[in-house]
Amino acid sequence: MLPRVIDSLSFLYLDVVRVHQDDTGVCAEITTERRGRETVYLPTAALACVLLGPGTSITSPALATFARHGTTVVISGMGGVRSYAATTPANLTTAWLERQAHAWADNTRRLAVATAMYEHRFGPGQAPTGATLQQLRGLEGQRVKALYKLLAKQHRIGRFRRTYDPDSWDTQDPVNLALSAANTCLYGVVHAAITALGCSPALGFVHSGNQQAFVYDIADLYKAELTIPLAFSLHNSTQPEAEARRSFRDNLRLFRLMPRITRDLQTLLAPETPPHEEAEPDEQLVDLWDPVTGVVPGGTNHAPD
Repeated sequence: MLPRVIDSLSFLYLDVVRVHQDDTGVCAEITTERRGRETVYLPTAALACVLLGPGTSITSPALATFARHGTTVVISGMGGVRSYAATTPANLTTAWLERQAHAWADNTRRLAVATAMYEHRFGPGQAPTGATLQQLRGLEGQRVKALYKLLAKQHRIGRFRRTYDPDSWDTQDPVNLALSAANTCLYGVVHAAITALGCSPALGFVHSGNQQAFVYDIADLYKAELTIPLAFSLHNSTQPEAEARRSFRDNLRLFRLMPRITRDLQTLLAPETPPHEEAEPDEQLVDLWDPVTGVVPGGTNHAPD
């Protein structure tokens, strides 16, 4: 049996390679003058996400294999920064998507999910009673600024200001470079978990107006624990982006991030029920909708006898 999404603990970033399918499996091939042609086979079923950077080509059979294994493929920019597009496996149940859509479309439930996200980050009871979304955003901003200040003091780097400017990428300081690179890797892994459950990356509860809105929502739950401290630890690095990606990959296994993301997604969207596993392969996944009786079995001719 293929691993479940919670067992897929890692991601892979590729650039300047050709990814294709041969008789053995999916492999990445690179040719250099010094070492000639080299081929590395990829553990497709064990990867949650593959980030394809510039200079990468991939064949249709290789993409089909990733899709069958439920591996999300993200088209990214240089160094894993920026996300341009991502694949979504077609054989997914819509159970969690429907839960997400119901909560997103109801303003009361949407605020409840946003409040739960805030308390997930900062602790139960930290959200003031009756707080609006604008108030929650303000409180979040204050806490993040305080964390930046604390880490800057611990690492003795003076005042830190968060900046993200793709047009002036090389002029940024190592902390900002490392943070942008690590956050993009985090976005890729979160995107993989969201699509593996069949949810929509576009229906965010705090963020909106972007196809990655829900990705940003969920990724924010883990930045203070993972990517922000990691970025500050690389303030003296000469290669902050590469080191951030490698260190973040190690932390994925240490913090068992993919199982946490999966459970947290289920808890946020269905707090009244305990998190449970994905649908079994033999479960009926295609049904018909009826406004009176609810779900009607598909694959049946409902014409009167």
